[in-house]
Amino acid sequence: MKSLADLRLFVRTAHAGSLSAAARQLDTTAAAASASLKRLEASLGVPLFVRSTRSLRLTSEGEIFLRHCEQALQALDTGFEAMAGAGGDAVRGTLLVTAPSDLGRNVVRVWMDEFQARHPGLRLRLRPTDRRSDLYREPVDVALRYGLPADSTMVALPLAPGNRRVLCAAPAWLARTGPLRHPRELADRNALCFVLGDEVHDQWRFTGPEGECIVDVRGDRVSDDGDVVRRWAIDGHGVACKSALDVADDLLAGRLVALCPDWRAEPTPLHLVCADRRQLSPAIRALRAFLEAKCAERLSALAEVAPQAV
Repeated sequence: MKSLADLRLFVRTAHAGSLSAAARQLDTTAAAASASLKRLEASLGVPLFVRSTRSLRLTSEGEIFLRHCEQALQALDTGFEAMAGAGGDAVRGTLLVTAPSDLGRNVVRVWMDEFQARHPGLRLRLRPTDRRSDLYREPVDVALRYGLPADSTMVALPLAPGNRRVLCAAPAWLARTGPLRHPRELADRNALCFVLGDEVHDQWRFTGPEGECIVDVRGDRVSDDGDVVRRWAIDGHGVACKSALDVADDLLAGRLVALCPDWRAEPTPLHLVCADRRQLSPAIRALRAFLEAKCAERLSALAEVAPQAV
């Protein structure tokens, strides 16, 4: 019988594309990981990877074996979860969750308090950041992310598929600059821009009565922290194009006003992302259901004050 640890190492290596990365994820040494892989290949009698100094890829035999391994390990993990849940509250352990800065600090933080009160056996670690964590290399259980991950091998479960950006500004700013009725008027307004990595989000897209409208915006403030951009908008420094989930409370309280009611900004669906489906423990499944319900409740409250946001 093949070692379960060897099988897990093989699958993790195939997903990570690197033996050293798989070793880090499984908290073992590169030497031990290499020995595990050699042991598995020897027992099977076939090479599972083609190796070079810079790359690692599956052989045709490795691709076939990977499919069977994934199915077998998923079935085993399902059984382990069922046995863990049979003894009481299955929602326990420690969860490290990353979330976008603005949403994490001001919304998810409060939601997590309620979720943890429901599941006192759970320890939560929340990391609000707009830096994209490497889910293969960092000890992160799940990430809340806007948009789909570029890596199609990751698991992305929808939390708010209908969420979109909303063009908004403070009443004080509107009083100084006048109303904004069409996205083209943004060319003459101060835009508060967000930067992710090295890319500034300074091209805003809208759909409305005339079809699609793409506007290149400019402004005197740029930040790589979404929370800062939202606060600048509330302080009356310009117009922002923010996720409706981020600014829902501000729109409902009147701190911000939704602009261009006939135009809708681009979609920005929120997903719960993890590196592997086998990570979907009872705690993560419960968290996903809880957050999905909270997002739906938050967006539905915007229907009257900002129908273009939902």
